[in-house]
Amino acid sequence: MWIRPGQLDLTYCTNIHAGESWAEVAASIVRYAVPLQKRLAGDEPFGLGLRLSAVAATALLRGNQLSDFYRFLADHQLYVAVINGFPYGSFHGEVVKSEVFAPDWRDVARTKYTLDLAEILSSLLPSGMDGGISTLPLSYKPWISEDSDVFWQKIVTNLVAVVCRLLEIRNEKGCMIHLDVEPEPNGLVETTSELIAFFEGPLDQMGAKMLAARLGVPMDVARQYLREHVQVCFDTCHLAVEFEDPVESLHALIDHGIGIGRIQISSALRVCLDGSQGGHARCVDQLAGFADKTYLHQVIERRQDGSLRHFADLDEALAGIHDGESREWRIHFHMPLFTSRYDSLLSTQEDNLRVLAEVADGRISRHLEIETYTWDVLPEDLKSDLLASIEREYRWVLDAVCIRQ
Repeated sequence: MWIRPGQLDLTYCTNIHAGESWAEVAASIVRYAVPLQKRLAGDEPFGLGLRLSAVAATALLRGNQLSDFYRFLADHQLYVAVINGFPYGSFHGEVVKSEVFAPDWRDVARTKYTLDLAEILSSLLPSGMDGGISTLPLSYKPWISEDSDVFWQKIVTNLVAVVCRLLEIRNEKGCMIHLDVEPEPNGLVETTSELIAFFEGPLDQMGAKMLAARLGVPMDVARQYLREHVQVCFDTCHLAVEFEDPVESLHALIDHGIGIGRIQISSALRVCLDGSQGGHARCVDQLAGFADKTYLHQVIERRQDGSLRHFADLDEALAGIHDGESREWRIHFHMPLFTSRYDSLLSTQEDNLRVLAEVADGRISRHLEIETYTWDVLPEDLKSDLLASIEREYRWVLDAVCIRQ
């Protein structure tokens, strides 16, 4: 839905809903998106951040499924301008953990999946809107052991193949679609500085040479195409876990000519520690319910001397909590936007308020996406009706944008 007509669009990501098949995705849209449109948008169109697994994307491209879906969207005042192309396979109801990064961008299966999503989006994208496909932070850091030139060659080759098709779609249909790299803790690119290094290093240098050769264009033109069609999915939860200032990060990317394809709004879990054994014991008790077996919940710890220590998952961090030097934890757990406190646990809600104030005029990015997807693995005392919870998230964002303007 448009917050600022023609300038700033607000969606929610349907990765909230369980379901890997196209039939399950379609059913969740009927169950949740249709009533949300009525509650929040009235007579105006209501956008979806569509999440499709590789299986669902393949099914949607068969027969008349895509044209039927397009008509369904039109009949219910719904539209799709952004797609979540990060999780390739199952995302609910079973152990996901580090497998959410598979296949990574070294694998042609990731290329094919992304190309399928591009075909789908090019058929659904409303006229006059740019579209985005989010994707993983290229790979998972612990998986990278080969020589850097080797893995960057594989990654960039596959990215260039996608850019070539996005350029063809742009010429054939007039659709501007960008691939949005999403940094995440322990991803191959997880911080602002690593993103900048990727764009100005392998993408600008290796990628531009490949694209220029394939298209027969000068290097500067190839670099321009790459910057237009490879952008960033700016996830406020992920940046908060890294202890980064989100507004400084936004402007650093802009200063380096890197586009912000979309901004995903969600809060991380924040824990303040006093170094005492009693305080640590209370923290363990409070966090035990958050250490689920479905998703990775990476933890970054700020120590007394200001240094940062990384943990691959929450259970690993909890096992090492009795270190008197710990002062604050940021936990990759996408918490509801509308609250800043859970007993003595905190969220990074204030970061979202600052980002919304910065981007409310639509000049930095046209796309805002609510990305709180952990409703089903929240501790029981924090769970509530899902439809009401999504509506509450929307109203919090809408109020925040109006208040901060």
